[in-house]
Amino acid sequence: MNIPYWVCLVFLISNVGMTSAEPELSSARVVFQTKYGDIEFGFYPSVAPKTVDHIFKLVRLGCYNTNHFFRVDKGFVAQVADVVGGRSAPMNEDQRREAEKKIVGEFSQVKHVRGILSMGRFDDPDSAQSSFSVLLGDAPHLDGKYAIFGKVTKGDETLKKLEELPTRTEGIFVMPMERITILSSYYYDTEMESCETERSILKRRLTASAVEIERQRMKCFP
Repeated sequence: MNIPYWVCLVFLISNVGMTSAEPELSSARVVFQTKYGDIEFGFYPSVAPKTVDHIFKLVRLGCYNTNHFFRVDKGFVAQVADVVGGRSAPMNEDQRREAEKKIVGEFSQVKHVRGILSMGRFDDPDSAQSSFSVLLGDAPHLDGKYAIFGKVTKGDETLKKLEELPTRTEGIFVMPMERITILSSYYYDTEMESCETERSILKRRLTASAVEIERQRMKCFP
């Protein structure tokens, strides 16, 4: 059966739109605090569910606290060290158990562009553990080879500050001259934050209504 050329063209354009669409972020947000500012990021659970679960558990256990960015290559990546060797504080048993897990490589069609979070690994595609990179520019040569699991939602100004720090080169790595410590980390849920705001508004409205009812009662029934 012959298919009209324009039908094929429409089909191809539709498919391009589908594959280039940005994945949906979950409502969870994580914040890394550094002396240069905060970096907030969200997750793509539909793209890399096992990776997201693992990284978020590491965050909840406090594994990234006192860890650091061991690599800052301007226009390429800022890479967070593996927490087992990168923290300055000792790890407890629960932290170490989770940090030493290896995660299957969840490679996708999502593109490596500025702000994307991508897992670090060795030659084994299923060797990712806790180190990951924040993309500081487009890196198409990484597409489909490293697991993307989220993106930066706030803090690009902080990333720009990191890019301006003095660096040295060791082998293939461009590394900052100073230690860029993750002083602390925390997480929150954007949906819960929205609910808290709505509850606060409702509470103020109820309080205002109560005051008005009491004013009318005093006026009509002194």
